Amino acid sequence: MVSKRFFICAPLLLIAACAFSENTDVTQPSNSLADEQAYCQYVTEQAAAQRDLLLAPSAIAGVTQPNTGLPMQFVWGLSGSVSNVRKAVLTTDAARKSCDLYNATTAAQQSIQYALPGLEKQALEHRLDLIQQASGKLDAAIAATTKMVDAQNATRPMLFSLETTRIKLGADKADTQTKIAALYTPVPVNAPVKQLVAEKQRSEANEQEALDKLNRQNNWDISLSIGAHQQINPLVNNTSPYGAITVSYNLASRAINKHLDQAADSYASWKKVQENDVTSNAAILKSQVTAGISVQTNRLKALQEQQKLVESNLQLVAEPDTTAALDFHNQLSTTQLLLGIEIGDATFRLEQLQNFMESNY
Repeated sequence: MVSKRFFICAPLLLIAACAFSENTDVTQPSNSLADEQAYCQYVTEQAAAQRDLLLAPSAIAGVTQPNTGLPMQFVWGLSGSVSNVRKAVLTTDAARKSCDLYNATTAAQQSIQYALPGLEKQALEHRLDLIQQASGKLDAAIAATTKMVDAQNATRPMLFSLETTRIKLGADKADTQTKIAALYTPVPVNAPVKQLVAEKQRSEANEQEALDKLNRQNNWDISLSIGAHQQINPLVNNTSPYGAITVSYNLASRAINKHLDQAADSYASWKKVQENDVTSNAAILKSQVTAGISVQTNRLKALQEQQKLVESNLQLVAEPDTTAALDFHNQLSTTQLLLGIEIGDATFRLEQLQNFMESNY
């Protein structure tokens, strides 16, 4: 019977030894972000260490005194576990799922975190273009008025009014450039927010499933032992092989598995309401964009009403024939330039927010 056990155990332990000798490192998903690569490297090495520990057979040696009245014996050999072999595979799989989850979470977090700053930077760059265009028109008006002043057809206060507007445009330009410089916006992820959040949720489910399988593996085990023993008191050269198989099963497995399932469901429910989670932040971003659309709509409406008032007054002095009329015409023209910047800015921001909402939610 002893020799039969030996030949049963030997092939299984050889299989474990072969699996241990293979290079089964977890492959990291390609990602350009250094923190994701570093995290994946960390969990990969941790999993590889645990895998090697689980796959390697244990060497055993000791002295035993059989309870059958036989002389004392020296025992040595190897022991292994079928469950540990399975755990080694599940451990590396859990590491891959953890890496995938980190990558998906990071992508979603960055997309949400920098969505509004990215939109703001684009709007400021567009405003800068509007200011540049308005400055060109103002310079032409100043040049024309300067000639009229030299010809004594216009007064210097009229020219000073235009110069004041130039100062305002210069200050607006400097302020816009300062705001652009203060904004940090990394390269955006080329995917909608809803898709990134869904991918993160799938990765969470996959990780929980992998951990659940790993935890369930503790419910049973098949231990294998092979080796030899020799009588030492008195010392006799009668070395003989031995082998043993031990099967174990946890009687609370059903209750354990039930709790593990409930834990996975509770984890999913918690993530949906967690304050700083991606899902919650995506909902907050949606509400912010919705509020921004409302603000820009009202702003644009008010600016357009002011523009209509300026245009109606400009029609009254379309061809100024007096100095006062010319002065009023210049004031209306500069106001129209400033309104054009604000209307162009509000229009761009509104379209930008509407397009973002449509493509991301």
